[in-house]
Amino acid sequence: MQFTIQREALLKPLQLVAGVVERRQTLPVLSNVLLVVDGNTLSLTGTDLEVELIGRITLEEPAEAGEITVPARKLMDICKSLPDEASINFRVEEGKAVVKAGRSRFTLATLPAADFPNVEDSAGSMSFAVSQNKLRRLIERTGFAMAQQDVRYYLNGMLLEINAGQLRAVATDGHRMAMCTVDANIDYQEKYQLIVPRKGILELARLLAEADDLINIVLGSHHIRATTGDFTFTSKLVDGKFPDYERVLPRGGDKVVIADRQSLRNAFSRTAILSNEKYRGIRLMLSDSLLKIQANNPEQEEAEEDAVVDYSGSPLEIGFNVSYLLDVMNVLSEEQVRITLSDANSSALIQEAESDDSLYVVMPMRL
Repeated sequence: MQFTIQREALLKPLQLVAGVVERRQTLPVLSNVLLVVDGNTLSLTGTDLEVELIGRITLEEPAEAGEITVPARKLMDICKSLPDEASINFRVEEGKAVVKAGRSRFTLATLPAADFPNVEDSAGSMSFAVSQNKLRRLIERTGFAMAQQDVRYYLNGMLLEINAGQLRAVATDGHRMAMCTVDANIDYQEKYQLIVPRKGILELARLLAEADDLINIVLGSHHIRATTGDFTFTSKLVDGKFPDYERVLPRGGDKVVIADRQSLRNAFSRTAILSNEKYRGIRLMLSDSLLKIQANNPEQEEAEEDAVVDYSGSPLEIGFNVSYLLDVMNVLSEEQVRITLSDANSSALIQEAESDDSLYVVMPMRL
């Protein structure tokens, strides 16, 4: 096989595909990227057996068909190191891959394409299309709350729930929960739930553009596949039952605080400096039109800040992990935020004041 390609055309898809490839692999072929030339299309495939990503590039110049696998990281580093306008010629000679550009020449070890594993290609049970910016919004608004390496493996991922006309994402690590819902053109009457693993969500987010371009999603019993014009992403699903998130949503909170998101975020950031580095606890004292924020640490240092808020009701004192509050403030975009509380032992419900598409639940902590 052989083909010629401009550095820029190869680099971005190669970086995305190489992102899926794990550095430390039990199978040598898994640290490789599969290159296939078919007609005037070059496709690149990377996988770690859980997530697979295929990128497609249209070749401008005539090419010889064929397939081979080469070390993903090394090929990417070679492309990065070449000058911007470089033209790259790739060919396979005597079982080695030869990469030439200008006065540079690299010879890479290869492994046969037949050794490259294929993620299951079974038919999906349902499919729909959604705009990339909507899916991106879902992931950006909830992804931070996914657990990392929790023994409850079903928390190390994101719940996607498909309902008639809407798509919902929910993530929780047991201490806080994030939920976002967008309208989608889905003609499916029953509720359908699946859990996409953390790595799959992070890789999918890297593919999504800001635009309204559609992404086609196919759901199978054990995998999810998403296809855009240039990429096909496949991820295995987490086999497990996600907690009933409806039960976690606080009901009947009678203390509603409206505040300026940016000033509240800055106040939390400042008091966090002197919070306990391990537990990150801060104390919130709520009274008429005033929220007093306090933090202290084992070195007897203290921080205190007064924030003006829109609140009239009985006083309340409650503790939270400040990192969890800041995470929510950082993903919201509207100027005003609404925090609903009931008592010192109940979770807080945080939303944007004018919009209900995103909900955040943060458990209190004892200080």
